[in-house]
Amino acid sequence: MTLNNTHADWWKQAVVYQVYPRSFKDVNGDGLGDIAGVTDRIPYLKELGVDAIWLSPFYPSELADGGYDVIDYRDVDPRLGTMDDFDAMAAAAHEAGMKVIVDIVPNHTSDGHVWFQEAL
Repeated sequence: MTLNNTHADWWKQAVVYQVYPRSFKDVNGDGLGDIAGVTDRIPYLKELGVDAIWLSPFYPSELADGGYDVIDYRDVDPRLGTMDDFDAMAAAAHEAGMKVIVDIVPNHTSDGHVWFQEAL
């Protein structure tokens, strides 16, 4: 059976812009990029013709591996913002017609993650 869905192939022609939130844009002035900084730059990304934003890990992390040592895949690192900030960013991206892709890296789980701790 062949699925004829034009939406399924969106990625073949899409412009995908990778964002490393920690260095992308700092909105709150603490010297570290944040989720609100991504939201702030959505109009610019749209102007560039971006179809999807690919977010590098923004989860709580001990930063032993550049944020890839994830402690909790279901939350936002408090240094980068809150879940409300993430929801606002995703809503703004969707309103601008952009998709949001989050980088889920289970092979980089921190030794501080509950899964790792329970395995000890």
